[in-house]
Formats: sequence, structure tokens, C-alpha cells
Amino acid sequence: MDALKSIFSWLGKFLEKTRVVLLNVATALILIVITVAILGGIFSGDAEIDKEGKVVFLDPAVVITDEEAFADSLFANTDVNQMTFRDFEDLVNELADDEEIAAIVIDFSSTGFAGPTTLLNVTALMEKLQASDIELIAYSDYFNTPAYLIASYADEIWGHSSGSFGLRGPGGYQFYLNELLTKNLKFTIHDFSEGTFKSAGETITRSSMSDFERKQTQELLNPIWTEMKSLIAKQRAMSIDDVQDFADNHPAGLLGDANYINLNAATEIGFIDGVKSYPEFREHMIEKFGLDADSDRETYPNISYLEYMDTYEIDEDSADDKVAVVTVEGTITRGEIQPGIAGADGLARLLRSAHEDEDVKALVVRVNSGGGGVMASEIIRDEIQRAKSKGINVVVSMGDVAASGGVWIATPAEYIFAEPTTITGSIGVAIAFPTFENTMDEIGIDFDGVVTTKNAGWDLNQAMPAEIKAAIQDDTVKVYNRFVSLVAESREESEDYIRTIAEGRVWIGTKALEINLVDEIGNFDDAVAKAAELAGLEEYEVDFFKETLDPEIQVLLELTENFDIKIVDQQTLNSFKSMTEILNEVLQVSKPTTLIACQTCEVALQ
Repeated sequence: MDALKSIFSWLGKFLEKTRVVLLNVATALILIVITVAILGGIFSGDAEIDKEGKVVFLDPAVVITDEEAFADSLFANTDVNQMTFRDFEDLVNELADDEEIAAIVIDFSSTGFAGPTTLLNVTALMEKLQASDIELIAYSDYFNTPAYLIASYADEIWGHSSGSFGLRGPGGYQFYLNELLTKNLKFTIHDFSEGTFKSAGETITRSSMSDFERKQTQELLNPIWTEMKSLIAKQRAMSIDDVQDFADNHPAGLLGDANYINLNAATEIGFIDGVKSYPEFREHMIEKFGLDADSDRETYPNISYLEYMDTYEIDEDSADDKVAVVTVEGTITRGEIQPGIAGADGLARLLRSAHEDEDVKALVVRVNSGGGGVMASEIIRDEIQRAKSKGINVVVSMGDVAASGGVWIATPAEYIFAEPTTITGSIGVAIAFPTFENTMDEIGIDFDGVVTTKNAGWDLNQAMPAEIKAAIQDDTVKVYNRFVSLVAESREESEDYIRTIAEGRVWIGTKALEINLVDEIGNFDDAVAKAAELAGLEEYEVDFFKETLDPEIQVLLELTENFDIKIVDQQTLNSFKSMTEILNEVLQVSKPTTLIACQTCEVALQ
């Protein structure tokens, strides 16, 4: 016993010393970061970046979103850099009006987009650069559909001689797990979804895509792809059929390099002007723009877009009255706002801050979400409704997607804008989950016990009693009826009419206008202008209400970024992506949730 005490005593002292050492090391590292930042600020001075005669590299390795969000943990496995569309638009406006810079090299191969509408909006900004006197040159070692769509606006387009070129268009395949779950794992699947087109549960209830899902997905993707093809064809003076033919007959393989066949074909057809290695492209640029006299390397004068952004400041509006903006971006769930997560608790705080601000006279809710949970959506809707009840004018601006829960939270709005390729609708309810009674029987597990009420002992490991089935189905119908009622009241239509356009069906923005799901086709700026008009404002400040990080958390995030601290290696996870996706699907099916979410709305851009 004494020996055991001695061991635990030693272990306790060891752990205590370890904790102190780690705490001291962490504190020292934080102090080093802060000191370096302070000294950097002192000694860097106000040295200006010389942009005259420089070539600006516009190669944003970011995800362009409506609003930035932060991971809720320092140890979150994410390397996602974000840039808001408004910041990107400011950058393009500055570049387009700048007479000092020599040219712009564009490469969007490392850029992500919140969805197809964001991609098309970024593409539209290229027209402004194209219309200026600045020379646009595209160079990349990897052209996929989004990257090439933007590159097509350049005066010259060059690929790397051992790079990759492929056009795949939007869309893709997804897992259907019914056979795995029911035949191999012996799960019993229960589907209580309301809406013929409501497809969120199909991945576990079916082994293939339903005809309804195929129809609505085609009606969404075809107009988006047609728009992309039209833009490319116009810029490269070819036909839409040429673009389709290349995409159909020149597969964009898995390899990100050595795509010689496609590169040769792309050059012959006219998608690109040719290929160059890095040294060859550098020599080409030196011939055009000369040598950089200030560089110790043989290169042409250039600066990054991040350096360029340090050369200007955007004037902020200043007025007594405000139009508040709150962005709902990502899957709607309870909790805090994170990348890809519209955390209802965090959003409720932002909305409260907005409607409790006496200077706020109008509210624009920018929605880019395919929906999520009923309770989370209701929490967000309640705060929007509260703003409206105070006399604050509410306008909704729909982005890439505002469907299902995204429509639910939009119902208090006085006016709704959608963009032409916005994905909306999906008025329906999805709830599908398994029970495991056959699995338990197969592996020889039995259940027995004592309960004090009839259903107290039931869980997913047992067969579902008829009364529980009936209760769940009844609740699902009530959620659907409430959804229809909210939309009918919002759109000033009968519930019978709304049911004809509901059923979980999704619609593209232009069609949504025809069937009165939205009031007008327009962008975010149009929504802000409308909100100000409804509030009778001539002068106003646009105030973006968003989450901010505590200073100490910001320091720690800088620390983890600067020292490249990660808990899990991203490359390792990517190697097992398919398996982890399947595993995630299996894990999720055991969490019964009533969802107003849209699976069709997730459009893959490749």
C-alpha cells in the first residue's frame, strides 16, 4: 500500500511540474509573439509600398464568403483563410482605377467560393478589370472550371507546361447507403419526411437518386452551367458547343499535373494561348515589363495583392442612422458561429445587438444557407421578427443558397431579393433515421429492465413502437404545416398555393421570382438600398454586425499559425476523405433530428 501511495505521490508531483512547465512555455511563447508584434510595429514605421510600374499578383488562396467566421477552438483542424466578397470587390475597384500599376497576373486555382452565385459575382468583377486599361495576364499550373472561368477574361492565358487543364462543370455524385445499412448492418430505416422533393434523407433511405431529386437537380445545375459556358465562349470567341464538347471529351482527371493531352487540346482549340514553365513565364514577363532593379533576383517588378491592399484605405460611411447587416452563412444549428456553421446562439446575439441599437433603422439579413435544425432556425427567426416588431424595416438578401431553413428565417422580411442563380425553396421537412433491433439480434444482444412509464426504456436499439411512430409522424406534419403557414403569410398567398410550390422542391432565383417566393432579382447592394428606402433614409451608415475574437484568443490563433501548430495533419485526413465521408454519414444517421435542410442545394464546383 505504501509503495502504491509513493507511486501516486510521485505521479502527482510529476504532473504538477509538467503543468507548470507547459504553462510557462506557453506564456513565454505568447509574450514572444506580442513582443515581436510590438517591435515590428515600432521599427516598421510608415514605409510605403511602391506600386508604380509593378505587376500585381491576384492569386487569392482564400474562400470568398459573405462574412468571415472563426473556428470555435484553437485546435480545430482548419487552414481556411477567408475573404469577404465586399473586401474583394473593394480590391478590384481599386485595381481598376489605378493608373500606376503595370499589369495584373490572375490565378484563382487556390480560391474557394461560397457557391456558384459567389463565383459568378467574382467573375462579373473581372469585366471591370477588363474594361480598364490595365493588362490582364492569367498564368496557372492548375485550371479547373472556376479558375478558368475567371482566367478567360485575361488578355493572355498561359498554363504550366506540366500542369493541368480541365472543365468539369458543377455537379457530382454522392453516397447512397441504404444497402450498406439495411443489408449488411441490418439497420431498419424510418422515413418521416414531408415533401415529395425533400431529398435530405435519401442518402440512407435509397440506393440511388430519386426521379424527383434528379429532375430538380438538373433544373438547378443546367442554367448555372449554361451561364458559365456562355461566359467562357464569349470571352474566347468560340461557341457554347465548343465548351461542352471539350468538357465531355477531355476528362479532367484526378491528377493535378502532367495533363499533357488536355493542355495540348486547350491550346489548339483556343482556351489558352500556350504553356510555359515558371522560368519561361518569368522571362516572358521580364520582356514585357523589364527587370526589377530593386530585387536581388532576376525577376520583373511585382507585388502581391496583399501588399497592394496595404496601399489604400476604404472610406467608411458616417451617419447617425444605420442599416444593419447580419449574415446567416452555413448550416443552421444551435451554438456559435463557425466556418460553414450558422450558429443560432451567436446569430441571435448579433441580431439582438442590431435591433437594440437605437441608431439602426433598417436590417438586411444576408442568407447563404441550405437550412438546418427547426429549433435553431426558429431562434434566428424570432430575433428577426423582434426587430420587425420594433418598427425596423427588414429586407432579406439571398446569396448562393437560401433554402429550407434559409426560407424559414426569411419569412418576417418585408422584401426579399434573390440573385439569378440563387438556390431557394425546399419548403419541406426531412427526418429519417435507423433503429438497430435487427443488428442487435444478429450479434446476440438482448434487452431487459424495469421502467416506470410505457415508453421510458425505448431507444434506437429496439424496434419502434407504433405509438412512437405515429407521434413522430404527427409532429413532422405539424412542422410542415407551420412552414407552409409561415411562407403563405409572408408571401401573402394561400396555403393551398404554397403547397403546390412546396413539397421540398428547390427553385433557381429567376423561377422563384415567377412563383412569388421572392420580390425581386437583385444583389446585396440592391437589398441595402431597398432597406434604406423603406426606412426613408437618405444618408445612412451600413453597419456589419459580426462576431469578433477576444484579443487573447486572437494572439493564440496567431501563435498557432506562426508556429504551424496542428493537432491532426490535414494531408493525412485528405488521404482518407472518402472513407471518412462514409463513416460520417453512418454516424449521423444514428442522431434523429427534424431538419428543414436542403441536400440538393450543395453544388460542387470543380
